[in-house]
Amino acid sequence: MTDLTDLTLTEARDGLLSKRFSATELTKAHIAAVEAARSLNAFVLETPEHALDQAAASDARIARGEAGPLEGIPLGVKDLFATKGVRTTACSKILGNFVPSYESTVTSQLWRDGAVMLGKLNNDEFAMGSSNETSAFGPVVNPWRREGSNLQLVPGGSSGGSAAAVAARLCLGATATDTGGSIRQPAAFTGTVGIKPTYGRCSRWGTVAFASSLDQAGPIAKTVRDCAVLLTSMSGHDPKDSTSANVRVPDFAAAVARGVKGLKIGIPKEYRVEGMPAEIADLWQAGQDWLKSEGATIVDITLPHTKYALPAYYIVAPAEASSNLARYDGVRYGLRVPGQNIVEMYEKTRAAGFGPEVRRRIMIGTYVLSAGYYDAYYLRAQKIRTLIKRDFETVFQAGVDAILTPATPSAAFGLAEMQTASPVEMYLNDVFTVTVNMAGLPGIAVPAGKDGQGLPLGLQLIGRPFDEETLFAAGQVIESAAGRFVPPQAWWA
Repeated sequence: MTDLTDLTLTEARDGLLSKRFSATELTKAHIAAVEAARSLNAFVLETPEHALDQAAASDARIARGEAGPLEGIPLGVKDLFATKGVRTTACSKILGNFVPSYESTVTSQLWRDGAVMLGKLNNDEFAMGSSNETSAFGPVVNPWRREGSNLQLVPGGSSGGSAAAVAARLCLGATATDTGGSIRQPAAFTGTVGIKPTYGRCSRWGTVAFASSLDQAGPIAKTVRDCAVLLTSMSGHDPKDSTSANVRVPDFAAAVARGVKGLKIGIPKEYRVEGMPAEIADLWQAGQDWLKSEGATIVDITLPHTKYALPAYYIVAPAEASSNLARYDGVRYGLRVPGQNIVEMYEKTRAAGFGPEVRRRIMIGTYVLSAGYYDAYYLRAQKIRTLIKRDFETVFQAGVDAILTPATPSAAFGLAEMQTASPVEMYLNDVFTVTVNMAGLPGIAVPAGKDGQGLPLGLQLIGRPFDEETLFAAGQVIESAAGRFVPPQAWWA
């Protein structure tokens, strides 16, 4: 029998329902994989006893014929989602050993549908990063390596733990969040599939906030179909989240085999950035050819305000972070560093609790929101955001069904490789992804090829609001043409 950890989520679900193996056996196999892969640092907290209890309950429900859509499926949870009775830190020292007394809506829906929690996954501190090197628990290591090299690579960020765990076959899927590319970029770096749904599709309640108008939860999994299955469970209206959309949740998995015949796929000229590597440009062309061969029409489009997206994003996101992170003050929960008075306590607590990248973004955000600079920076960035959204609306109104772009400007880079670079160089990793968040649109990253050193590269599909179904259908065409991408050997075990 195939190693249980090699199965896709869909294959595992079929195996459980046909009783070829039990949820307990499946969970034990993944617990062993997690324990053998600690050198990747993908998990910041393992919960094997909790997982086995959930698996036993799943086996009982399967025996009674009461299996849920995710019954017995072992998952990892990004450490940004509150899990009742299980430590949740956002991978920051400032939250200390915070244990929530409540469950995030997204994870509660996964447990409702029978999923099993293996533990909490590493991420950039408060989701601020593009390489998963800002975590208080240390960096995550990408399970992929360059051919002929032992150099450790980043998995992308901020959902690096989620992507690395799925790529290394430590879990069958993982929750993640995307504020400016934090699902799609790590998915592209690790040969996995990740979808950032439309803003409002998944509840943000119980998820640690970074930038509230940009944050959105989504899944990372091995295949397009697996992502579709997970997103169906994660989605839905939540009255506890005022930004949650009260729209029907379709059966996303049913759309996977729909095909792209008759669809119009847009190719934005603005994404042909100066200095784009030839292998990225060639992959982009290959994606167009695959979609065209399946009946889609390829059309050139323009998104004229794209060049302003990155600077506008890095004003809006830090501004909202500055406001959201004001609550971490050492008074109510988490880390507290004593001071001679309350102001000194605030200062010492925040200086000790927040890492350099978080402090940088808080200071940027506070600056752009301050008197005298609000109009010059924040207000202007919000106006640019409106123009970016209008660019997409114009294209979709003209009949374009989805937009195809590269997912990242390069393959995964080495750990610490960018530490000597300016923060702006790191921020440029988000150049293809931030527009989607600024406009509140859905975007999916699908592995589509490899670079000259054998590392995975991804393509991104951007869709109309609440039309994730088209992205799953088009993503499946790319996956079918390119094949799946699995690290060549488990060197970490």
